Amino acid sequence: MKSRIYLPWNSSKTRLKEAEDARKNRLEIVQALSWGQISRRELIKWGLFTAAGALAPIKGLNPFISSAYAEVPTGAPSSPGLIGLEFTQPMLRLEVLPRNPISSLNPAPMAQSNQTLQRVDPMLGGSFGPIEGRPPGPNWAHQRFAKLPPKVAMEVTQEGAKTNPNGNIPFKFHPSLPAQGPLAMWTFNGTIPPKLVLGRYGEPILFRHHNKLPVDVKKNGGFGCHTISTHEHNGHHGAENDGYTGAFFFPGQFYDYHWPIILAGHDTINADATDPMAGSPDDSGGYTKIPGDWHETMSSHWFHDHMFGYTAQNVYKGNAACFNIYSAVDRGNETIRDGVNLGLPSGSEKSWGNLDYDINLMVADKAWDSNGQLFFDIFQLDGFLGDVMTVNACYKPFFQVEARKYRFRILNCSVSRFFKLALSDGSPMIQIGNDGNLLPHPVVLRELDEQGIAERYDVVIDFSRYKPGQKVWMVNLCEHEDGRGPKNDLSLAEALSGNSADPCVGKFLEFQIVPCTKPDLSQVPGTLIPNPDVSQIPVSRERTFEFGRSNGTDDAPWTVRTDGGQGFAADFNQVSAAPKQGTREVWTLVNGGGGWDHPIHIHFEESLLLARNGSPSNVPPWEQGRKDVYRLHPGGAVTISIQFREFAGMFMEHCHNTVHEDHAMLIRWELDRGPVALPTPVPTPQGVKFTDPNILPTAY
Repeated sequence: MKSRIYLPWNSSKTRLKEAEDARKNRLEIVQALSWGQISRRELIKWGLFTAAGALAPIKGLNPFISSAYAEVPTGAPSSPGLIGLEFTQPMLRLEVLPRNPISSLNPAPMAQSNQTLQRVDPMLGGSFGPIEGRPPGPNWAHQRFAKLPPKVAMEVTQEGAKTNPNGNIPFKFHPSLPAQGPLAMWTFNGTIPPKLVLGRYGEPILFRHHNKLPVDVKKNGGFGCHTISTHEHNGHHGAENDGYTGAFFFPGQFYDYHWPIILAGHDTINADATDPMAGSPDDSGGYTKIPGDWHETMSSHWFHDHMFGYTAQNVYKGNAACFNIYSAVDRGNETIRDGVNLGLPSGSEKSWGNLDYDINLMVADKAWDSNGQLFFDIFQLDGFLGDVMTVNACYKPFFQVEARKYRFRILNCSVSRFFKLALSDGSPMIQIGNDGNLLPHPVVLRELDEQGIAERYDVVIDFSRYKPGQKVWMVNLCEHEDGRGPKNDLSLAEALSGNSADPCVGKFLEFQIVPCTKPDLSQVPGTLIPNPDVSQIPVSRERTFEFGRSNGTDDAPWTVRTDGGQGFAADFNQVSAAPKQGTREVWTLVNGGGGWDHPIHIHFEESLLLARNGSPSNVPPWEQGRKDVYRLHPGGAVTISIQFREFAGMFMEHCHNTVHEDHAMLIRWELDRGPVALPTPVPTPQGVKFTDPNILPTAY
C-alpha cells in the first residue's frame, strides 16, 4: 500500500524539498482561509479549489499530483526529528485539576448568564460587551441550578503553549524536539500534561472556562479559531452546558458550565433515593444514596472544543481533556467490598478516585512542519491524518507498570484516525467499558475492535504474567491510506513488521514491568453494570438519519438526510428533529456510502444498540452496553434506542471525524423546553443576538 498522505522519512532530498515547497506555497491560502479573508467559494472561482471542496491538482501547490519524477502521489513531508526517540521518554500522567470551593469564583456563578459589561478590544470591534459568553435570558439559564447547586469549582483558561509552572515542563512532544510555540498549541491553562477532572455523582461542578486566546485572528499559527465552545461529552445536563456549537465565546470572556452529574432517570426511577446501588462516594469509604437509575451510571468522559466549523482544528491544537466520574458502583478504590463497589484496579489510599492503577490514555496522531511546530492541513476534507503517534501529548513514550492489574481508560483523541489496539505478544486484555459506560459483562480480547474518533475503551491488563525487567508494547493494527476511514486491519505480525506505508501502524507505547509495591487487591467481576430495561417503555417515534455526500458541490460536501428528505449541510439554525420529554424513540443511522466510515455521536443521552445492518445478532459483545458514538462502517447502519429525560434545549448529532463535522456533517435536534423551538444564539463580542430557527417539516 502507498500512503496518500506522507512521504517516507527516507525519501530523497529532492522529493522532500518538492513536497515542502508545495506545503509552503499553499500556506498563504491556509492562513487567508483561517483569517476569514477569503472563502472556499472564492477559491473554487479562482480555480484553486475543486467543486467537491478539495485542493486543485496544481503542481507546486498540491502535494498529491505527479511529481517532477512522475511519482504519484508525492505526499507531504514527514514530521522531522523523530529517529531514535521512540520509547526514550516517560509517559506523562494527566494533570488533575484542583477542586476548589464555589466561594473561590469571582464573580460568583449565577443561574442566568452574567451580563456585566466590560470593554471589548478594538480588534474585536470595540465598545462594550458581557463578561460571560453564555447567551442571556431564561432559555440559557442553568437548569435545576437551585435544586442542584454547584458544590465544586474548577477554573481553567484556554491559551497558548507555555511551560507548566507546577512541574516546570516545557511544552514539547519529546525533550529532544522543539518547544511548541503559543500559536501552535492552545490547551487548558496553556500547559501539558493534558488535564483531568475528577467528579462524583451527586456533587455538581461549576466549570468556569476563560478564553485567553489571542484577540488577533491572525495569531493562530495558520489554523484554529479563537472562539470556543466546551462540550462535556456526554454529560447528562441541560443544553446550555453542553457546548452547543453555536454558543461560542470570545477572547476576554468566560463561560460558566454547570455539570450536575446526576443519574439519568433521576425524576422517575428510584426518585426517593432508596436503591443501594445508586450512590455517590463519600470521604470515609462509604457512599450516599442518590436518585436515578444506577444502570445509567457512567465512568469515562472527556471534554473538548465544539466551535462551529473549527472543531477539528481546535481539538487538534489541544482543546481536549478527560473527566473520570465516580459512583457507588465504580468508586475508584479497589479494596472496598460492600456488595456494591466493583473493586476495579485503582488503588486504595483514598476513599474514592485513586489513580495509582487507573490510567487515562489520550491517544492521538499529530504532525509537525520543518520547524517542529504543529502542522494541520485544512485541505484534507476526507479527514486529516498525522504521521506521529502520541499518548498524553508524548511521542511514543514508555510507562513503568507493576506486575499486577491496571485499568486503562483509552480515548481516541484524533480528529480523523481510527485505531485498533493489541499487545505486542498477543496476550489478552479485558474490555470492561465502551464510551462512558461499563459493559454488562467483561469481554476478553486479544485485539480490541476498531476504535473510532471520540470512542473510549476501558480495558484491564494483567501485567502479573510478566517478570520485572520485561517489556511489552501497545500496538496499532489499523492502517489508513487517507482520511476516509480504515483501509486495512493488519495482523499483529504484519503491524510489527514495519512494512506498512502508514507511519502510525505498529508499536506506540512501551510498558516496562517493575516489581509490585503492594498486593494487588483489585478484581474484575463477571457482572459489571447491566443495561437498563426499556422493554416496557413504548416507542413513540422512529427516525432515520443518513450521513453522506448529498450535494457535494460546494465548501460543505458532507450532509445529513433526515427521514428521507433533502440532504442538508450543517446549519445550527435548523432544527432537524424535535423529540418530546419522557419519550423513547428508535433512530437508525445510515452510512450513505462512498467508502467512508463515520463515527456518529449523539449528544446528551446514552443509547442501546438494537441492531447492526438490521440484525441484533450483528451487535458484538463489546457493543452491547450503552454508547454515545456509533461507527457505521462503510455502507453500514445501526439502530439504537434512545430516551429523553430530565433536561432540555438544543443538542447536536454529528460525525466525530471532526473534519466531516466541520464540512458539514452535523444537525441540531431539540428537546422541548417550551411550545416552540428556541431562538438560535448568534454570538458577538458585544453580546449575543438571536434569530428564529428554520424547522424541518419532519422534525415534530
